[in-house]
Amino acid sequence: MAAAREIKTREVEQGGDDAVELAKRHLVQPWPYAGSVGAEARALIGEGDGIYITDASGKRLIDGPAGMWCINVGHRREELARVMYDQAMALSYNTPWYTMNAPSAELARRIADAAPGDLSHSFFTTGGSSAVETALRFMQFYNNVRGRPEKKLILSRGGAYHGSTYLSASLNGRPRDRDWMDGADELVVKLASPDPFRRPKEMSVAAFTDFLVVQFRDAVARIGADRIGAFVGEPVQASGGVIVPPDGYLRRIREICRENDILYISDEVVTGFGRLGHVFASGDVFDIDPDMITFAKGITSGYFPLGGVIISERLLEQLRRSNHPDALFGHGLTYTSHPIGCAVALKNLDLLEGGVLQHAREIAPYFQARLKTLEELPLVGEVRGAGLMACVECVADRESKNPLQLDKDVGKRIDAHCHELGLLVRPLINMCVMSPPLIISRGQVDDMVAILREGISRTMDDLREEGVWRG
Repeated sequence: MAAAREIKTREVEQGGDDAVELAKRHLVQPWPYAGSVGAEARALIGEGDGIYITDASGKRLIDGPAGMWCINVGHRREELARVMYDQAMALSYNTPWYTMNAPSAELARRIADAAPGDLSHSFFTTGGSSAVETALRFMQFYNNVRGRPEKKLILSRGGAYHGSTYLSASLNGRPRDRDWMDGADELVVKLASPDPFRRPKEMSVAAFTDFLVVQFRDAVARIGADRIGAFVGEPVQASGGVIVPPDGYLRRIREICRENDILYISDEVVTGFGRLGHVFASGDVFDIDPDMITFAKGITSGYFPLGGVIISERLLEQLRRSNHPDALFGHGLTYTSHPIGCAVALKNLDLLEGGVLQHAREIAPYFQARLKTLEELPLVGEVRGAGLMACVECVADRESKNPLQLDKDVGKRIDAHCHELGLLVRPLINMCVMSPPLIISRGQVDDMVAILREGISRTMDDLREEGVWRG
């Protein structure tokens, strides 16, 4: 096995230059800038094993972001690779328009067993964006069938990230995501991010929570509940910087939604399937029972593109009993309920429920405590997180909490140093996000934090030398 890996690493090294040139000539990367679109190559990754990946030069790196929040059970899991092969040899694909497959039915049952409240039926998609898009289109269909075509507005929040399709991206609350992109702005109302770190200096966390709830209630009263179809919110705002909401906030928002017949859509594309130690965080961590939960990423641990939305039995029953039994939910995807994806998800669930979830719950406090020690560094304004997701937010000074506007690439600077030291980081302007595979050990957490500490320290030295920062 070691010899095979060595050969493969050499092949990656030899083919790396070719891949870089091919990418520059033919590959459009996601989220490109106009000045480099279609002419850009990014760090080439050759292989992965456990919590590690290897780049084109042969350097072994801790996979700090777990791919993109998704490699939950780790790289190179033979059980998942075998399932892909076995299912492909049995049934590689079937049309979901007028046939079905057994893995999708069994997966829907397993997800229903793990979901809170009366969430009972899943619609499978190809990923998180299409999952959120499906939930929103279902909300529109639901209100049309019930004779409420005006009840379509969607409440979202600053700092939110819900996808890249036209409708899901319209919900995003990060300015850089929308500066040059169009969206269905007439359908979306944005509220404040539930970020306690950015609350007014004189305001307590309890008062901040009250402010968020009053703002939400006032928006419903101002707009009219008869015009609002749904609220969409991540239990923890992931790409917004791992924003963990104040205690009780989500429950209070859920109550307002229920009082006003507004569908509560919990976006668990990141937090679902183990990131917070449970299959779903909505009920087990935040004590809420949404009307729909969207999921993706960790459902297959990134081994196959799959997502979906699980829907309340109450909503489906209302549709079945409506006066429009012939109304068609005209929505579906070529790869809805893909048999290989669903088979992989079933085996992934076996792994999660067979010990990975328990391990994640046990190691999470250690992970959070070790990262919290980075607040000793003067560049670090806050370290926050939940489960196995965390964010290190850098500031020019802790009094003003200035997000280093003089150097918006501070996260990239830290990532570059960490890469050299053996760690891949997810840089977000002035933040570094960490969400490693759930199988990480205590020793590996120590390694990750030590490298991150050194990477931040070197960045501080750089900023001082350049006169950008005097901390």
